[in-house]
Amino acid sequence: MSLITYDSGISRYLQLKAPHVKEFELLNDQNETPRDLLNKAKVLVIGAGGLGCEILKNLAMSGFTDIHVIDMDTIDISNLNRQFLFRKSDVGKPKAEVAAAFIKRRSPHVSITPHFKRIQEMTEDFYMGFSLIICGLDSIEARRWINARVCGMVEEHGFKGFKPIVDGGTEGLRGNARVILPTINACLDCGLDLYSKKTTYPICTIANTPRLPEHCIEWASVLEWPRLFPDKKLDGDDPDHITWVQEKASERAAAFNIGEITFSLAQGVVKNIIPAIASTNAIVAAACTNEALKIVTSCHPYLDNYMFYSGLEGVYMFSFPYARNPDCLVCGKKEGVLEMPATSTLEELITALKESPVFQLKAPTVTFGETSLYFQNPKELEALTRPNLAKSIGQLFESGSTLTVTDPTLTTSLSVTVTFSS
Repeated sequence: MSLITYDSGISRYLQLKAPHVKEFELLNDQNETPRDLLNKAKVLVIGAGGLGCEILKNLAMSGFTDIHVIDMDTIDISNLNRQFLFRKSDVGKPKAEVAAAFIKRRSPHVSITPHFKRIQEMTEDFYMGFSLIICGLDSIEARRWINARVCGMVEEHGFKGFKPIVDGGTEGLRGNARVILPTINACLDCGLDLYSKKTTYPICTIANTPRLPEHCIEWASVLEWPRLFPDKKLDGDDPDHITWVQEKASERAAAFNIGEITFSLAQGVVKNIIPAIASTNAIVAAACTNEALKIVTSCHPYLDNYMFYSGLEGVYMFSFPYARNPDCLVCGKKEGVLEMPATSTLEELITALKESPVFQLKAPTVTFGETSLYFQNPKELEALTRPNLAKSIGQLFESGSTLTVTDPTLTTSLSVTVTFSS
């Protein structure tokens, strides 16, 4: 049995001339109906997890017929409680491929193409081929990367590179959806301060005076694992690794009279997991699909430009226009300024680039002119530049110098001018 694509009322409405076509008059031929525009739309969904599954189902039911989905993950048993396109027999298989096959079985009229890859592996030509991009990602880093990629496409190719983004995000009982028109309204980086930072604990606390189960888990994963397994990265999805962390953390918790540590708690702390709520996914996915339909068909004005949902105490939802930031590092001036004492070490500067609400970088590599100050990768360059981390920035460059910074969250390098505070 196929999924219902749209009811007769919507079907009749989509045959009318697009009433709001002037809003995208460069995108749409004014002689086309919303149905014509919907039929020729080619949509990319990034992420096939809890939010992505809902979005894919909604797109198929809304009449979209050419959908691509990209996801780098495979299905885990823990996904099955909310990622409803998957079954127990699918565990271990690529999410994108299984999700696409499920949608195709239920809606054979839909052409859906899976890509079991990282978004960074796809070429610019790949992204240029879509009418619209919908993000259902749980990674801020990945969302920032695609945001930077699409903004860069507009700057390089002009209107030909203009690809609207509908971005959805959930965090427990809270969620949001936003419409990003690259270089026209606020991009994702314009509102970095809206996103929660990962919870961190002071090293001195987890090493000497733990008071919470989380402190013991951090001790086992951050301090003990690298000490005992220096050449092996802790994998939060490997049950053997998490079991080891749980056992070590439990031993430390017992020594300090701290409560029980479960496997799920250990994995949650290691992976910084925030419990996913199926109802939140459904609400945000519906909002994302609604905006995609409006943008592609011009049947109604699209969201301007941010919707927030909270189910913490009842149901609360509102929308507002989030202002574009002229100093945005992606769609604004693309230059950052950092003020630090000259006695600060290069390691402290890199930490500031990670923790500053303006930058929020993940693993910055820093160069000054032709001088490589610090490289994250490859291992040989990291080892070669590591001694610079202990040097003061006053030793490495003068006040007012401009550094070149690259990071996995960005598609191009960033210029950061560092001035010395008194």
